Amino acid sequence: MGPALVTPYFLTVDAGVRDLRAADHLLHALAAELALPEGVFGCTHLVRGERPRVALSLALPSEPLLRTAQERLTAGGHEVAPGAPDTVGRAVLYPGVSTLTGTLTIAEVLSRSAIDRVTVLGTPAGPAPDTPLVTRDHVRPQWQHDELVLTAMPAIGGTLVPFEVPEPTPCCADH
Repeated sequence: MGPALVTPYFLTVDAGVRDLRAADHLLHALAAELALPEGVFGCTHLVRGERPRVALSLALPSEPLLRTAQERLTAGGHEVAPGAPDTVGRAVLYPGVSTLTGTLTIAEVLSRSAIDRVTVLGTPAGPAPDTPLVTRDHVRPQWQHDELVLTAMPAIGGTLVPFEVPEPTPCCADH
C-alpha cells in the first residue's frame, strides 16, 4: 500500500489517558463511534512534563470529516486541538492493520499495509522479504522521518516478532 497519497487533516485528542493499552482501546472506540473510514491513521503520542499522559492523533482524509470529528469529540467531552502532537506517533489504526494477523512474510506485511519498512533490533540491514513475522495480532509501527516503520526482534526458528508485545508485564510486577 505504501504511504498515503493525500494530505490528511490532523487533530489531537487529549483524554488524559496514562497507558498505551487504554489509549489503544480509546482509539478503536472513537473510530467506531465516529464511523471513520478504513484508511484513517490513528496514533498514540507520549506527552511528557508535569502531567505525563498518552495523547491520540487522528489523520483524516478530508476537511469536512475533520470538522465533524472535532465537533462530535468536543461534544463528547474530549479535549481536542488541531494538528498532531509530534511527528513520531505510534500507529494503532492504519490502512491494512486488520490484515496483519497470524504469521506473514515481511513482503506480505509491506504489501498488505501502510507500513513502509521493517527493521530488526541489533542489525544494520532490514530482514529478507521471505522472513516470517509472527504478528501476535498486535502490530504497532511508528512514524520515523515520514515513514511508517515496524521494529521487530528475532524469535525462535528464524522468525521475527514485533518489538512491542500485546500484553506487557507491568514494571515491578514481581515486587
